[in-house]
Amino acid sequence: MTAHANPRDLPPEEDDVFDAPEVAAEAEAELCDSGAEAPETPESVKRGVDVIKKHWRHAPNGPGVYRMIAESGEVLYVGKAKNVRKRVASYTRLAGHVNRIARMISATTTMVFISVETETDALLLEANLIKQLKPRFNVLMRDDKSFPYILIAMDHDAPQILKHRGARARKGDYFGPFASVWAVNRALNALERAFLLRSCSQSFFDNRTRPCLLYQIKRCSGPCTGEISMEDYAELVREARDFLSGKSRNVREQLAREMTEASERLEFERAARLRDRISALSAVQGAQGINPRSVEEADVFAIAKDAGRFCVEAFFFRAYQNWGNRSYFPRADASLSESEVLDAFLAQFYQEHPSAPCVFLSHPIEDSALLEEVLTARLGRRVEVLAPQRGEKRELVDHALQNARQALGRKLAEDASQQRLLGALGQAFGLVSAPRRIEVYDNSHIGGAQAIGAMIVAGPAGFMKAHYRTFNIRSAEITPGDDFGMMREVLTRRFARLAKEGETEQDREAFPAKPDLILIDGGRGQFDVARDVLRELGVEGVAIASIAKGADRNAGRETFFVEGREPFRLPPHDPALYFVQRLRDEAHRFAIGTHRARRKKEFTKNPLDEIAGVGPSRKRALLLAFGSAKAVSRAALSDLEKVPGVNKTTARLVYEHFQRE
Repeated sequence: MTAHANPRDLPPEEDDVFDAPEVAAEAEAELCDSGAEAPETPESVKRGVDVIKKHWRHAPNGPGVYRMIAESGEVLYVGKAKNVRKRVASYTRLAGHVNRIARMISATTTMVFISVETETDALLLEANLIKQLKPRFNVLMRDDKSFPYILIAMDHDAPQILKHRGARARKGDYFGPFASVWAVNRALNALERAFLLRSCSQSFFDNRTRPCLLYQIKRCSGPCTGEISMEDYAELVREARDFLSGKSRNVREQLAREMTEASERLEFERAARLRDRISALSAVQGAQGINPRSVEEADVFAIAKDAGRFCVEAFFFRAYQNWGNRSYFPRADASLSESEVLDAFLAQFYQEHPSAPCVFLSHPIEDSALLEEVLTARLGRRVEVLAPQRGEKRELVDHALQNARQALGRKLAEDASQQRLLGALGQAFGLVSAPRRIEVYDNSHIGGAQAIGAMIVAGPAGFMKAHYRTFNIRSAEITPGDDFGMMREVLTRRFARLAKEGETEQDREAFPAKPDLILIDGGRGQFDVARDVLRELGVEGVAIASIAKGADRNAGRETFFVEGREPFRLPPHDPALYFVQRLRDEAHRFAIGTHRARRKKEFTKNPLDEIAGVGPSRKRALLLAFGSAKAVSRAALSDLEKVPGVNKTTARLVYEHFQRE
């Protein structure tokens, strides 16, 4: 699926063996025949071509995957081919390559080949390797989070409706995907009012003695306390499943008939409840935006390109309803076409997500037949991949394409605004140019307990949450509550690891691993600590600034400490000041949130977790037998040995652990 270099003169398909130097010679002769002078080939490209020629002779003569690797060991590119040997030969020309391919050839020092049985296997392996290795010259899907689903869990007499994400391990019916958690929450809210299904957990359900608040506000039918019979509740579950399966018209018509019958029998309260349920169903359908009339299930992908950037907009239609959309901004070379980027994107997207029976695209892709074969095998039914040209299917694609263009426009505007803020910040702190990577550090603890250090990262694309890091303060020499000591440990560990790992060429070209500016939440003391740490580690080219709130601690009156300058303040309405405040507040949020999570984990920690060799099932058996960890600690060895599922060796481990305690 990945875009390859497509040479004008690939060897003929019927030739199984040919000479790579002859391919290069043919390309050069072609230039001479056209009357044009062959441009001088850089030495680095010549070296790369020589390397590829050597490896080409050992390339498999069939389907497979190849990797082009730099001298540092970094994987530059992962590609697939029906015939790897012929594909690799296309890189051995000395001229005619676009800049991207020429740079890739120049950096190649070795190649690795993997043979597979079929071209389908090659597609799957290529997508796996791209996701794992993230090669610099491949199209990379940036956001691969799983999509949320609505689950009607059928593992209880009173099925539960809930939001689900992840593996489908629980018995029940899954409806989705929804493009966002917000879309699922909105749908669940309306579905609870329409079908009155319970959303509570199993333990909550089992321990109710009277209906909860959801029953009072008519968002649950109260099966926990017998407010509705199990037969009637099962009918509500059936209606909900029919509605989510696309039989919405039948469900609405049935409810309308029941409402009319109830009103004719003068059962006005029941008629009003049915009216409210019909209204809730209308809210579910009306909030979906554009709903197809003839397309029951489809995934729609549209790609837009502007200023060398790409945006892929994905829409999901299920049960004749629009279940939301999501924008993706893949990393791809500006020289690639929309079709090439979309081709590579889909291979990676469907590695993690199931497909609909129909996949509609804004641009035709080269490997549509191969993608159909892979998706059909996975789904277990025929999957169609096409770029429709007319009718409602084309209307859906055009709607997605319009959203892709708008999303890309917003992204470019946001990036331009972010770039202006970075430039203003660099100017305020005396940097030569706008910083590409900013790291902000903060500490969080309560009296020195569960102390953590937090690092957030910002760049031209905003907050880079994939680069956030936390540091558990573990030095025994630090006095509890010593902010200076904690900051020293955090910065030492961060920059010592950076020096050890180094910075690859990929980091410098994409998003640097080394910051241009670090911001410290604190005053002169924290600034001096940061400066000393960087000097001791020999780190150069990193500017340091610290932010002190001052005695009044009012936002807008922060004092800044920078090397070689007296402490200063920024004007109250300076955009750079607002930007710094946003960075500091994000560091606070991340540090405090991480600290709270760690503190909560400590509160809920079970003494049995500390015993090596006691897994979840044996821990559960011990707690069921004795009631609590404290009772387990007081138990005699003979009593521990009698617990079902606990052998004598484990019983002795548990007994000796608590005896030592």
